[in-house]
Amino acid sequence: MKLKICGMNHNPEEVATLRPDFMGFIFWEPSSRYFVGEMPPLPSSIKKVGVFVDAPLEEVLEKTEQYQLNAVQLHGKESADYCAALRQSNSDIIKVFSIKYDFDFDVLKDYEAVCDYFLFDTKGRLPGGNGYTFDWSVLEKYPSDKPYFLSGGIGLDSKEKLKAFLNSPASKNCFAIDVNSKFETAPGLKNMEDLKIFIESLKSVRN
Repeated sequence: MKLKICGMNHNPEEVATLRPDFMGFIFWEPSSRYFVGEMPPLPSSIKKVGVFVDAPLEEVLEKTEQYQLNAVQLHGKESADYCAALRQSNSDIIKVFSIKYDFDFDVLKDYEAVCDYFLFDTKGRLPGGNGYTFDWSVLEKYPSDKPYFLSGGIGLDSKEKLKAFLNSPASKNCFAIDVNSKFETAPGLKNMEDLKIFIESLKSVRN
């Protein structure tokens, strides 16, 4: 099981010492975790993910080049055509879909051929980082073979629930766990001790 730590801002180099598989940097200006400035040097084993919300295509391509992003995560209402146009960036494309109690999986069909991963997050006031989980049992109906990220309010208090989910059929195509706000002492400042505990708890289910 892969791990993505998102909303990086104030201590990315410190978090990188924990060797997550992905680190997410938010390029949506209204976010309290909005990333600006120099990208710190990171180990080549860590994939850098740029998070965007309905940004102009040119902006995403520019940021991808500027920061040498390995993946682009789209948190808005980006169309399948938009995703297809992003193929020129040579970065993996992660399309986000928000869930609360139910979800119409038919909407995924148009994105199957133009995205590398899906990400399922909690529907809330913000595009992400709302701090609470959705009903993971919805994913029992997941009809695709495309790998997905599980996101939305996952924290230390989710350990048992997460273990049960990862041992259920619904997790068959779950590729990575995505954490953010539940591991912060302030927006964009990650709590290293809590992350270490969580990473230890994941080891038993990692591939």
